[in-house]
Amino acid sequence: MRKKICRHIAPALSAAAMAVVLAGCGIFGKPKTEITPQLPDDRESIAKSKEQKVYTPEELKRGVVKGDWAIESVYGKKAVGEDSPFIKFVPSEKKMYGNNGCNVINAGYVYNAADSTISFDHVASTMRMCGKEGLTDYEINTALGATRFYTWRVQDSDYYLTFYDESRREIMVLMHQNFEFLNGTWRVSAINGQPVNVEDMKLVLDVDEGKLHGNTGCNIINGDLETDMDHPNSISFSGIAMTRMACPDPTHETALVVALEEVSAARPVSGNEVVLYDDRQKNVLTLVRTTDK
Repeated sequence: MRKKICRHIAPALSAAAMAVVLAGCGIFGKPKTEITPQLPDDRESIAKSKEQKVYTPEELKRGVVKGDWAIESVYGKKAVGEDSPFIKFVPSEKKMYGNNGCNVINAGYVYNAADSTISFDHVASTMRMCGKEGLTDYEINTALGATRFYTWRVQDSDYYLTFYDESRREIMVLMHQNFEFLNGTWRVSAINGQPVNVEDMKLVLDVDEGKLHGNTGCNIINGDLETDMDHPNSISFSGIAMTRMACPDPTHETALVVALEEVSAARPVSGNEVVLYDDRQKNVLTLVRTTDK
């Protein structure tokens, strides 16, 4: 089942029941003052902070480290978790929040773009028992403690961040998926590659709220928009509902609803055009940005 990005962290248990301070236990060989990991109910409070969410290429060129990153690999192994391992950087707080695939983690972080250095301190984690074998939660915690340098690259419109230890050995790779390009009002210009000329067929997408609103050209349509950090560019629509006004020609309306249910990925063609694909990489919807409501 697809998981909305803002829903990866499970509801918080009491700190007394779950909290263990990794740094305080000397996991990195440097005892720290004991702290308790913050356990937000979910990522909603973090994602809706006042941080600018759009991560631009210009910021990456400056070496800015912020935003949501899915942990792709650690010590050369694919990152595996009961939940999707991820990190969210919040520069204004100088903190990192995340999940190692099993437990909630947070830490302070500092970086210097001039010499590409980055490090984490006061790393803390909850201590929930994990029910699966082969998870990489321990490796992720260890890699964070060993991180000293970073680099970034762009590949197929996704951003990749790589961490290195003091010997410049690669120890973790993370991917940033920026779905902000979906926000706004879109005219449906094609369904399954066939041009559509229905003036009022428009979709309003809100990534932060995880919502779809719009008009089929005849009926009002609503639904949920979900993203999945496990797969590049992965989105899906669910809970689609619409009014039931009789339409002169329901052909395009039916095709739109079916296409929305098949969507599994989104990629920007330009700032004003987006293509939505099914799980076979077939173009099922082409959207063109519009200022019309």
